[in-house]
Amino acid sequence: MEKAKFESVLEAAAKERGCTVVELQWDDDENVFEVTIDKPDGVDLEDCEFVHRALLAAFDRNIEDYSLTVGSLGISPEQADELLKTIE
Repeated sequence: MEKAKFESVLEAAAKERGCTVVELQWDDDENVFEVTIDKPDGVDLEDCEFVHRALLAAFDRNIEDYSLTVGSLGISPEQADELLKTIE
């Protein structure tokens, strides 16, 4: 996966929700990517979902075969994954 494109899509999606990217854990060997976002008034599930879906739309999992998690400083990536399962 092209890291520069990923970061560009990530930054644009986060900015659209008024968020900033705090951390990107990039494991290219395993194709596992973990994103942490934040914003002054607090990140909610919709923010995480928006960024997650923007990245999914830009990078086809059937082609790229990757794992993606988007969380915030207030919610762990694992908790975000579990919450997203309830609304997909």
